[in-house]
Amino acid sequence: MAGGAPGRPSPVPGIPDVVAVLYRHTDGGQPTPDDLPALPNGDSESSPAAWSLGPWEDSWTREEHAHAVRQVRAAIRRGDVYQVNVVGHVSAPYTGDPGPALQRVTTLPGARYGGILTGRDWAIATASPETLVEVRGGRVVTRPIKGTRPATPEGRRELLGSAKERAEHVMIVDLERNDLSRLGGVGPVRVDELFAVRRWSGLWQAESQVSAPIEADLGLAGLLRAMCPGGSVTGAPKLAALDVIAALEPVGRGVSMGALGWVGTDHLDLGLTIRTAAVAGGRVHLWAGGGITWDSDPGAEVDEAAAKAGPIRAALAGGRPGSGNE
Repeated sequence: MAGGAPGRPSPVPGIPDVVAVLYRHTDGGQPTPDDLPALPNGDSESSPAAWSLGPWEDSWTREEHAHAVRQVRAAIRRGDVYQVNVVGHVSAPYTGDPGPALQRVTTLPGARYGGILTGRDWAIATASPETLVEVRGGRVVTRPIKGTRPATPEGRRELLGSAKERAEHVMIVDLERNDLSRLGGVGPVRVDELFAVRRWSGLWQAESQVSAPIEADLGLAGLLRAMCPGGSVTGAPKLAALDVIAALEPVGRGVSMGALGWVGTDHLDLGLTIRTAAVAGGRVHLWAGGGITWDSDPGAEVDEAAAKAGPIRAALAGGRPGSGNE
């Protein structure tokens, strides 16, 4: 989005900002990708070795994360913003072949966008449940997710009954309505579904669907300029939230909070790269956070970010998706 403040440097600078893999149809009619690089081996030796994950290192302490939440609340009190999504980062050294570990990430329950993208000396694995933007059947669709509780009966009741979570969610839905309305070539924007509770791994999350009909030419560049970065991972107003994010977050978001998916001749489907891990330079990286409002409790927000990162960390360490290791 033009005008947003630049954040801190990415911890994975070797991963390009934009990567495209071209698929072509073979004689048999099946699409196949051009040759992709092998996954980066974490050993100094060239031969494959067993996967081993070292200790996780946080980019900020629990108290520093909580302080950032308090700083957002101060910005809300001043009237600078209504909501800001604050994201933290952790990384760990590894040795061996990361392929099986990354594959476990992609199979986490609720991963609508589960997949791996590899480059030279890097790889990304996502288990994202969130649609940044989809174009299909003559409509542009986005499905923001905002609001989280443990995937228990009590957690579901709490999420459905939380005035704070619903207010936060509606703010982001309104932001996405505005993003779609700025697009040239689309008609009236509507909310098709509001605050539907769905499960991702060991968590309940609230999701809405916002869409608009395509009524004239709609270019890919204009679409991405309007929708990126996603409202659910920035805040409202979006530009002001980006200023706060740039001032508070100690590490750049890198490949997280971006987009990964398909661009076809007759459709587009991009998932928001939340719940995403990256491997590069002998380390594994992941990011997690949450939306901060005036009613946010700093300790609870730190716990929520840890809960979102938990299934990814467990999968990378060797835990079975959906198991108690979440």
